[in-house]
Amino acid sequence: MTTRTIRARDRPVFGVDVHSGDVRGDSPSYALVILDPVDEDDPDAPDAEGPMARVTRDVVSFRKLCRLIDDREPLYVATDNAYELAADKGELVNFLRSLPDGTRLVQVTGAERPEPLSRVASRHGIPYGKEPMKEAEASARLAAANVGHEVTAFTDETRVKVSRGRSTGKGGWSQDRYTRRIHGNVKKRTRQVQSKLQEANLSFERDVTEKYGGYANATFTVEARPEDIPVSDSRAGDVRVEVERERRDGIEYEPLVKRRDRVIVGIDPGTTTAAAVVGLDGTVHALYSSRTGDTAAVTEWIVEQGRPIIVAADVEPMPETVEKFRRSFDAAGWRPTTDLPVDEKLHRTREASYDNDHERDALAAALYAYDDHEDQFERIAAKTPPRLDRGAVIAGVVAGGSSVEAVIDDLSEDDGSGGGGSGDGDGDEADPTEPERTEEEETIRRLRERVDRLESHAESLEEDLDERDDRIAELESELEEAKREERIEARERRAVSRLERETDRLERERDEAQERVEDLERKVETLKELWRLDHSNFGDVAEGRGLVSVKVVEQFTLDALDAADEAYGLVAGDVVFLRDASGAGRRTAERLAETEPRAVIRGEGNLSDVADAVLFDRGVPVVPADAVPVREVDELAVASEEALADAVDDWEERAEERRRDEKAERIDRIISEHRAGRTLPETEESD
Repeated sequence: MTTRTIRARDRPVFGVDVHSGDVRGDSPSYALVILDPVDEDDPDAPDAEGPMARVTRDVVSFRKLCRLIDDREPLYVATDNAYELAADKGELVNFLRSLPDGTRLVQVTGAERPEPLSRVASRHGIPYGKEPMKEAEASARLAAANVGHEVTAFTDETRVKVSRGRSTGKGGWSQDRYTRRIHGNVKKRTRQVQSKLQEANLSFERDVTEKYGGYANATFTVEARPEDIPVSDSRAGDVRVEVERERRDGIEYEPLVKRRDRVIVGIDPGTTTAAAVVGLDGTVHALYSSRTGDTAAVTEWIVEQGRPIIVAADVEPMPETVEKFRRSFDAAGWRPTTDLPVDEKLHRTREASYDNDHERDALAAALYAYDDHEDQFERIAAKTPPRLDRGAVIAGVVAGGSSVEAVIDDLSEDDGSGGGGSGDGDGDEADPTEPERTEEEETIRRLRERVDRLESHAESLEEDLDERDDRIAELESELEEAKREERIEARERRAVSRLERETDRLERERDEAQERVEDLERKVETLKELWRLDHSNFGDVAEGRGLVSVKVVEQFTLDALDAADEAYGLVAGDVVFLRDASGAGRRTAERLAETEPRAVIRGEGNLSDVADAVLFDRGVPVVPADAVPVREVDELAVASEEALADAVDDWEERAEERRRDEKAERIDRIISEHRAGRTLPETEESD
């Protein structure tokens, strides 16, 4: 958290804005700015008049915010929208009820139709930023300056109720005495509360419910806020005291102070007199119309709204009634060159709400007067120092007919003479030892002071010119750098264009080459077909070269065997190459054995036990591909005749050994069963 000192109230002021989340969701967090009072002798306090405060910033949860409000009891809890602290009207009323006595919720942006916080801050010279913490600080500063409306759901009347603190019970031997004691204590406490209210000179009404032995309850309706009443909530023994403000019918907004800002007033006289008040920023403040109201009533209403600097009419020439209003307020007059047409008045007031045509005409006159002076207002505001009231300067220029510099000088002199110690100290207090100046000498002194101020202003302007020259030089340097980067980008774009053209050429050549390759592939396929027609017998291919033709079966399945049979036929004496020998069952093995192959070359995978037994029983040699390498050319495959013969001989030897082992195993089984005394089944004849 950071701290610094600024002007503020004698009591803390809280500024609040939603930092993250939403009050209608879960666990919103708030940006909190606290303006704490600082003693005049505090070393951190600047040398300036008025109460001082230190700014403390933090991000807190809603629960911690409520706890801080209860602990610190600030004068104001300021926000730009009261419904950032409550999801609906009911929650807002509960939040207002939970505030300590003397703490008020302030909406600094207005009442039911709030303005943007940025506009309000700008109008009052308060620093503003879009970050939540800066908005919270702007709200706190505005509330400390008495800007905004108090959000209230209660009247200025408070209900104080004195009642029984416990039940009288269900009865018993001492029931009457017990009830009489409770009612007597309620009556005694009622008299004490009444005495305190009378001592405080508070106006109140009392309503009492009498019961056996005293009072069952008593209610005081006091015309004061709870903080002004010398009675608080309490509960002691037989008596309970409750203090609660009276509820309003809804939520209301009350201005912190009655302001009289500079305004523009449009008036439409006639049987029904209407008036419209517009701020110096073009904001519509209020509308008024009456058939019975006289000039005094209209004047009183305008005075309540602000101080007019322009009184406008919607017709030419200005009506005498409007001219009287202008003279009574010593304001500038405005009228159009010709009477304002109805369609133009409708268009200019389209965003405002009014009750009748008279209010519309008055509002149109005020808004057109603002449009005519808007540029002038902006020029005056730009020349006005932050310490001066811009509305006062605009009023002096527009209504007084003076120059901006003259009005600023007059207001500055007024501030210097009325400050009583603004820091200059030389000319503000009269020196009794100094001889009295003549009128000419006093005029010379004021002119010299004005010359000094103008020279200081000229030096400031020269510094501004130097800064602008530096800025121009900086921008020229940036321009040269931008031009250089543009030239580099232009060269890069030319290089990219050249490479793109080269890429297009290479892509065309690639496409042409691909077309030639596809044409050649089609020719090769045609030649293969012709070659296969001329060499339909696989044996002719390998004849006379020590090779044997091999027919490839991709997988040891029925579908793969049928596909190979359909493609080039499976006949007796073929050498079959099983590329994947795994997964075959009895039926598949029998299907292969039915073709009576000369040999089966096993590729990847191992034969299942069932398939191996079927092929062994059918006398089909199965040799590994490692022993008989297979060479493939497209659909054709060949293997070495010699290697195949050697592998088949090796298989025959292993098969003979396997038969002997199986026969020995069978004999051993027969002997074992005989010894066990079991009836021997008819054995298979030995091979």
